[in-house]
Amino acid sequence: MPIRRLAETTINRIAAGEVIERPAAAVKELIENALDAGAKRVEVILAGGGIERIEIIDDGHGIPAEELPLAIERHATSKLQDEALVQISTLGFRGEALPSIGAAAKLTLISRPAGQDSAWRIDVAGGAISPARPVPGTKGTRAIAEDLFYATPARRKFLRAPRAEAEAAERTVWRLALSAPHVAFRLVSDERVLFDLPVQDDLARIAALFGREAANAMLPLEATRDDVRLSGLIGPASLNRATARLQSFVVNGRPVLDSMLKLSLRLAYRDVIPTGRFPVAALRLDLPDEALDVNVHPAKSELRFADQNGVRSLVIGAINRALAQPVSLGTAPTATLSLALRPPPSSPRHTPPPPPSRIARGFAETELALVTPPAARPVFESPAPAPEPATLEHPLGAPLAQILDTYVLALASDGALVIVDQHAAHERLTEERLRAQFTEGRIASQPLLVPVVVDFPPMEAARLLAETETLAKLGLEIEEFGPGAVLVRSVPAALKNPNAAGLLRDLAEEFAETGTPLALEARLDSALARLACHHSIRAGRRLQREEIDALLREMEATPRAATCSHGRPTFLKLTRTDLEKLFGRRA
Repeated sequence: MPIRRLAETTINRIAAGEVIERPAAAVKELIENALDAGAKRVEVILAGGGIERIEIIDDGHGIPAEELPLAIERHATSKLQDEALVQISTLGFRGEALPSIGAAAKLTLISRPAGQDSAWRIDVAGGAISPARPVPGTKGTRAIAEDLFYATPARRKFLRAPRAEAEAAERTVWRLALSAPHVAFRLVSDERVLFDLPVQDDLARIAALFGREAANAMLPLEATRDDVRLSGLIGPASLNRATARLQSFVVNGRPVLDSMLKLSLRLAYRDVIPTGRFPVAALRLDLPDEALDVNVHPAKSELRFADQNGVRSLVIGAINRALAQPVSLGTAPTATLSLALRPPPSSPRHTPPPPPSRIARGFAETELALVTPPAARPVFESPAPAPEPATLEHPLGAPLAQILDTYVLALASDGALVIVDQHAAHERLTEERLRAQFTEGRIASQPLLVPVVVDFPPMEAARLLAETETLAKLGLEIEEFGPGAVLVRSVPAALKNPNAAGLLRDLAEEFAETGTPLALEARLDSALARLACHHSIRAGRRLQREEIDALLREMEATPRAATCSHGRPTFLKLTRTDLEKLFGRRA
């Protein structure tokens, strides 16, 4: 078959499939045009998920009548200062959006710049252009796209149901509204007003779109490295979701779905939230235009950073520092239990010992005798003495009792009941202590009297042996012992008498799950978490009051103590409001 040039209409329809693959993409392009035009208010109206109709109304600069025909030509744009494609400060610049929408749908543009006597209208249907004509209209631009993909039925049949397409389009408006809090946004979908936001600052816009409850629990983030500035809000470890819907990334005012930023966020939270859960975050990056390439993808949703490693390190480091703030009741998830315990007024006074600098030896080490509770032991121990006021002032309050030899009850100064999972809490404390020792290069190892040989499939053995130096830094000394066998010569001294074979198998799984693309730090964190789990106290151990008090005080002084190494919460709280709801006193 001979080579031939494609018809202009066919070229436009192919471009439309790349740029406008669904209604959400058309919504994105039209709103970006409005923002680039300096709009202070944008109204978005959707019908039938955007398949039937998309209408974007803005109060921006408008398009002069003589430029309307040029606006719907391919690769015609007012947004590039030069053709170097280096310093791109606008959201759009390719000049493909309007002609692509006009090739895929019935497009109408009605625009009136300031100083022009009337608005002018131009129509494009399946690539066919009608002459521009004057019509009544206010300052700004009104873009209407109807009957999407009517000219390309093959593409239209691959669209999802109107409700699914509506959700995608609404999500796009959500991201753009987050990126431009200085612009008022109104979104109407099938005659329902989903939001109507005034001009706001960053924090107010995040609260409006994330929800007031989530926004109130989030932590401020601020960090700078060289010419890169990171700001925004992130959720504490206890604030996580089943999906990534409450995540927003804005780079130089552009909302993006960049894979590197997503990975950086996941790595920063990897050891404080459970696998399969997603952190809540609204991040904004600002950096010089020349340090960023936005011309990677036709939809401009992916980026290429000149210093990708520097940006990744900035994001992960800033989030880790924010998450390392001391624990407080504000970071605890609310319990949904119906148990509470408060000492009676007649209880004898008791003066607790002064808070130790670290957990008492009997609690932190294995010398503490395990007390097996008799089957008939009551769930609650005898009433605890009334807490001293000074102890109540601590964030986690004063210890009241231990129930089921697993959970610690404490009373906070605001009357909230705090419930601590002793194993999860001690696991976090142990991991942070091991992490500090590792950073200082002082994890001590203990040689085994009889080295242990562990058999593995050849690939797992090779994977473990490739990490020999890493494991040695953690106090675990291994070497090859024939095909598929690994010899364990020493273990971390802190583990006392661990099951060396079981520990090594767990570590092999950790390294396999981590994979080679992740940084060494991720593998070390996984190993530290596994070591901490093996060395933490277990559920079923009876604790003394002094040990419980020491646990609470060390939790308050330990970074990221709100969750364990696996991301589970270490403590919950029951406020007065929660109790009233549980007992039907409040709706």
